Amino acid sequence: MPIEGPLRELSIHDVFQLLDLARKTGILRVDSELRQNGGTVYFDQGAVIGAEIRSNPHPLGGLLLRSGKLSESDLARARDMQSIGDRRRLGDILVDLGAITRRELERQVRAQVEEVIFELMGWSEGYFSFSEAPLDDVPTQATLRIPTGALLMEAARRIDEWSRIESKVPHLGVVPRLVVPDGDSGPMDLLPAEWQLLAAVDGARDVRTLAEITARSEFDVARSLFGLATAGIIALEDPRDVPVETGGELVDLIARAEAYLIAGEADAAVAAAEEAVTLGGSSNVPAQLMLGRTLLAAARPAEAADALDAVLRLDPLHGAARRLLGTALSAQGRFPEAIETWDAWSRLDPRSAEEDALGGWVGRMRAAAELLARATRAVHD
Repeated sequence: MPIEGPLRELSIHDVFQLLDLARKTGILRVDSELRQNGGTVYFDQGAVIGAEIRSNPHPLGGLLLRSGKLSESDLARARDMQSIGDRRRLGDILVDLGAITRRELERQVRAQVEEVIFELMGWSEGYFSFSEAPLDDVPTQATLRIPTGALLMEAARRIDEWSRIESKVPHLGVVPRLVVPDGDSGPMDLLPAEWQLLAAVDGARDVRTLAEITARSEFDVARSLFGLATAGIIALEDPRDVPVETGGELVDLIARAEAYLIAGEADAAVAAAEEAVTLGGSSNVPAQLMLGRTLLAAARPAEAADALDAVLRLDPLHGAARRLLGTALSAQGRFPEAIETWDAWSRLDPRSAEEDALGGWVGRMRAAAELLARATRAVHD
């Protein structure tokens, strides 16, 4: 009999503790409609032996390349062996080729699994389901076994440390830029990982992007940035706030796009919104939201969905972006996804007064999407 329910009633921490104490073997699935994301964790006798998440699959080969642990030629050779019939896992092939050590492989795979677990530990809403069954095929590149208790303790430590880090790094969309040192400043005494991170800072990349480039966890990058900002080596800017040096121009561009929309000049509105995104950066929520709105008006729903997804990655609880994403999906004929998106919008708490006022409109759109979905199924049947 499966163990399942909403995370609002049983927290993800409690779920892990339950599976650990009961020494369960099987698969735990956690899904969050608000985040448009889902994770899978594999348990063996209460210990975690694998994990993956939809939003951040972390292919092992790419991770090893970015971290400098593997050459492109070795990776290509291993993949060629798989393509001609070698059924071993990529990690096992790389170890046998001498491209990496078994210890390094296990360290990288464990880090991947831990990052998935720690992200899931931060979810307070969603739905979980555990199916108890023997595990025949776990999608991991190395054999590992992580005590669940150790993961819970580390998750608690990270939550405590995040409470300190978030004073300077409030979210993963924060963008660092180098600070020009004073003439009297002495040499910087930094760790190799901090030098590597500084080399990747360009004033446009946010925490997520820097983590991907440096093949480090988002938590580790945020912690390093906190230390560098405290030392005055970098400044951290929130793209959600209009930058001072470009604020007036950015506001004017967004206002111009709005004016073009009102006038019915969709193409001109898109051009102004694209210019706003270029100026404010891809992590600027107002600019991305305006781009999504203008692309919808220009009958370009697939591109609009991409822009609105970008907003929701920065702010999963953004009501307008989720409501408009439902419209963009519906315009592409993706009616079940549109209905799920509007249902997620209806569960947002709290919603702004402006969004609440649109509840009737969302209900009518949802009903129309349901009707069209049934009609589409009937045609196919």
